[in-house]
Formats: sequence, structure tokens, C-alpha cells
Amino acid sequence: MQADSTPTMRARRPRGAAPKPTRAETLAAHLAEDIVGGRLRPGTPLEEAQLAAAHGVSRTPVREALRHLAASGLVQARPRRGAVVAQPEPARLRDMFAVMAELEAICAAACATLMPPGERRALEVLHQRMGAMVRAADVGAYRAANIAFHQALYAGARNLYLAELAADTRRRLAPFRGAQLEAPDRLLRSHEEHGAILTAILRGDRDGAAAEMRNHLALTEAALEPMLRAARGLGRLAAAG
Repeated sequence: MQADSTPTMRARRPRGAAPKPTRAETLAAHLAEDIVGGRLRPGTPLEEAQLAAAHGVSRTPVREALRHLAASGLVQARPRRGAVVAQPEPARLRDMFAVMAELEAICAAACATLMPPGERRALEVLHQRMGAMVRAADVGAYRAANIAFHQALYAGARNLYLAELAADTRRRLAPFRGAQLEAPDRLLRSHEEHGAILTAILRGDRDGAAAEMRNHLALTEAALEPMLRAARGLGRLAAAG
């Protein structure tokens, strides 16, 4: 692949500071944590007016958040009847993670040879800032920075179509990827996995970068599984009761 030098094709460079999540993204993350953590059980109605009042937002970001969650399979949208908490489908989730791993592996491999020096330095700075977030156990800040880290890899691959596919798939998985950071020790391990990916990129090791990214996504999925099992168990208990 060749780096494109035109302004419209040049990807935005990470600046070290994570972009601030939108209200819809923040709400989607909170709801996802409650669903995956079993605090919102399958079948629970998700009323727009109640959610808006509870979170101090208008109904517009609530609708957008519910759309994000529906695309991920966490919420079931019912025409004219409102949304309810869905029970995540394990097979679909595995398929989504498998595709995400390959897309991001391609991005990481491309970054090893195509990412410009300035973007590599900015990625290092961002990774260092994320280390401080890990030490402070600031999950919210790390979650936002984590998105920025992966988006920088999409941009660094210098392939707009690949970046679009990766970003779209990530949006569908975002609630799950955000929720798994609540698992014990996951924040530290995620940061260490990012470090391995970054090291391979800085060395120009395409195969190593791809392998480390696949490992990162596999461990991300594995960290989520106990939370999903617990949520499914609560859902079965609620249905039986």
C-alpha cells in the first residue's frame, strides 16, 4: 500500500489527548456496563423519557445511544413498543470479534511501515498518558483514550476504506469493549497489550504488530466472557421467576 499525500486522504494525526466522548457515547457506555454487568436484565424496558431524566440529557442522545446498543445486540428495538434489554447472542459476538481482530491486525501491520514519524511519536505520547490513567485507575478516561489509540491505528494504515470498515465494526462492538475494562486487572493488561502493539509498530515489524493485535482482541473477548455468562444467568433466573 502507498501513503497518499493529498490533504483529503491524509489521516488525522493523534495529538496525545483523547477526544471527548459525545453524550450519546457516554450514555451508551453506561448502559452497556449495566447490561453486561447484570444490573439491567434481559427484557427490561428502556424508556427514552426515563433515561433522559435519569442522565440529565435530552431524548436525542438517548435515541442515538439505543441505536448504538441495538447495533451491538445489547438492545432489542421494537417498532412502536420501545426498546428492551436483549440477551447477547454468543455466536454473533464471537463472529464480530473475529472480524474486528483481522481488520485491526491489518491496520497494525500497515502502521508498521506506513505510519509517519510524527504520528508514531504522538501514539507514544498517548500511550504514556494512558499509563497514568491506569495508575490512577481512571476507567472513564482510559476508555476514551483507548478509542483514540485504536483510531490512530486506523488512520496510520493509510487506507480510508479499511479505516471505515474498522471504525464501523468497532462502533458495533464498542459497548462490549468498554464494559470489559471493568474486569479485574483488565486496565493494566490492556495497557500492556497496547505496549506490545506499539513496540512492534515502532520496530517496523508488520507480522509482529498483526500478531499482537490479534492477541489483544482475543484477550479482550476472553475478559468479557465471564461478565456475559453472569448476565445470561441472571436473565435465565428472571425468566424462570
